[in-house]
Amino acid sequence: MRKEQHHKGWNEIKTNDSWAIFKIMGEFVTGFEKMSAIGPCVSIFGSARTKKGEKYYDLAVDVSKKLAEAGYGVITGGGPGIMEAGNRGANQAGGISVGLNIDLPFEQHDNPYIDADKSLDFDYFFVRKVMFVKYSQGFVVLPGGFGTLDELFEAMTLIQTQKIHRFPIVLVGTEFWKGLVDWIRDTLLEAKNISATDLDLFKLVDSADDVVEIIDSFYKSRDLSPNF
Repeated sequence: MRKEQHHKGWNEIKTNDSWAIFKIMGEFVTGFEKMSAIGPCVSIFGSARTKKGEKYYDLAVDVSKKLAEAGYGVITGGGPGIMEAGNRGANQAGGISVGLNIDLPFEQHDNPYIDADKSLDFDYFFVRKVMFVKYSQGFVVLPGGFGTLDELFEAMTLIQTQKIHRFPIVLVGTEFWKGLVDWIRDTLLEAKNISATDLDLFKLVDSADDVVEIIDSFYKSRDLSPNF
C-alpha cells in the first residue's frame, strides 16, 4: 500500500509539471515581447541589502545615470538596494528604467524608479535570467551576494562556452572584488581549470566613467543587438 501511495504522489507531480510548461511559456512570450521593444540596455546587479547613502548605493546611482546619459537603458532585478539605485540613476537622467521582478518570500519588492510600462514580474528565476542575458549589452556587477555571483558566473560561462556572443562584464569595486579576482587567477588558473584568456572576460573598475568607457569602447565596432 505504501508503495502504491508513493507512486500516486509521483504521478500527480508529473501531471503538474506538464501543466507548468504553459506558465513557463507565458513568461517567455511576455518577456520577449516587452524586452525586444526596449532597445540597447545594460544590466546592473548587486545586493538587495545595500542601503541608500552607502558607498556602493551612491556609486550604482552614478553608474546608471551616466549609462542613461550615454544612451543605454538600465535593467535591474527590480528590487531594493543596488537594484533600486540602478533604476534611480536611470530615472534621474531621463533614461529607460527596466525592472525584472521576481517573486520571493523576503527582500524583494518593486522599487519606485522603474518605468511603469517596463516592469515585468517573473515566478521563474531561469526565465528572468534569460531576459537579462538576451537583452543586455553589458553586465555591471556591484557588490552583492549569492544571486549577484550567480548572474556573474553564468554570464561568464555562457560567453566562455560560446553559447552567447561576448559582451562587457564590468565588476565595480576593487576593494570588494579583489579577493575573488585573486582567487580566480591564483587558484582556478593555477590549477588549469580555466584558460589565461578567460581572465579577459571581465574588467575591474572603481568609477562610473570607467564603466561607460569600457562599454562604449566595446561597441565602437560592434552592433547593439540581442545576444541570441
